[in-house]
Amino acid sequence: MGSLRSLRQAAGSYFRLYERGASSSLRLMRNSNLKRINGYCAKPQESPKAPPYTYSHRVPLHKPTHWERKILIWSGRFKKEDEIPETVSFEMLDTAKNKIRVKVSYAMIALTVAGCIWMVIEGKKAVKRNESLTSLNLEKKARLREEAAMKAKTE
Repeated sequence: MGSLRSLRQAAGSYFRLYERGASSSLRLMRNSNLKRINGYCAKPQESPKAPPYTYSHRVPLHKPTHWERKILIWSGRFKKEDEIPETVSFEMLDTAKNKIRVKVSYAMIALTVAGCIWMVIEGKKAVKRNESLTSLNLEKKARLREEAAMKAKTE
């Protein structure tokens, strides 16, 4: 998970640097229309309808693996594997993984509570049979002493 996040951050920083470089080169191209007369620069006459600079930010896309496709289906983002596009955004994958994490944590909470209830029921059954850890340990130690005594007699 950490490597995916670092890959995403690296891709984002790369695109920011690329956009900075692209915007500065666009500025240079716009300023290159200056007329050079005897080494001096003079501004050209600007038209009143100059096209505004448009900013378009593309989100980097990722081709999902087989496992990530299953995650997208389990999270409820898509109904069938055929509906998943060739490339998906990192945000969509992160959202799907977070939904799966939440579902798994809920399942673990339910299993933990069920296990606790089962242990309480088993403990109450053991009390009814007069079994406790102390009595079981004492019986085990007595059995081990008898076995050790038997071995000592045979040797």
